[in-house]
Amino acid sequence: MICRILLLISLNCVCGTFVVNVTQTSYQAEENHNITLEWTFTTTADTSPDSLFIFCDLRTDHKASVLFELSGGVVVPESQDQQFVGRVQWDKDVLRDGRLRLHVSRLRTEDSGRYLCDVRTNYGVDFGECWLNVSAVRDCPEPERPNTDTHERSNTAGGGRIGLYCGLGLTAVVVVVLVVRYILFICLMNNTYAQALI
Repeated sequence: MICRILLLISLNCVCGTFVVNVTQTSYQAEENHNITLEWTFTTTADTSPDSLFIFCDLRTDHKASVLFELSGGVVVPESQDQQFVGRVQWDKDVLRDGRLRLHVSRLRTEDSGRYLCDVRTNYGVDFGECWLNVSAVRDCPEPERPNTDTHERSNTAGGGRIGLYCGLGLTAVVVVVLVVRYILFICLMNNTYAQALI
């Protein structure tokens, strides 16, 4: 790991800044859906797919599985893990623009994890990572059928609630009026008492 960090630092110092980014750091999807994972990287005027070495894999607590490998601009299908065979497509056209777009189809829950993509060129080395969480497909609940008994009861319960709120509101108004009258009475009595003393 230390060697890799030193290599990255030395390449960045000598060759300029080469950076690999992800367009999205976290993805959420359901089982059997498709998703597109995308990384971007720094290009130069003379960037050629032949000078690119790309290695993308899925890392979980249990194992690492090769998602995609490009060596000298040529895809290496035999390195791909059995888990992804026939389910990963890539956009060759956007590679020259510094974008790696991988389409993963028919997602499975075991596709969840950290995806790391390492890009090496003749002018730099870097990697980017993102997370994918694939949730299991939920069974669709049967639609509820309206029950007329429950519907009638809920209407009367709603009417009872409205009456309760009206009663509470009127009680609050009466309490406020009584408090104001009491305060006015006290003020009036204090004024009368004060004038009687004078």
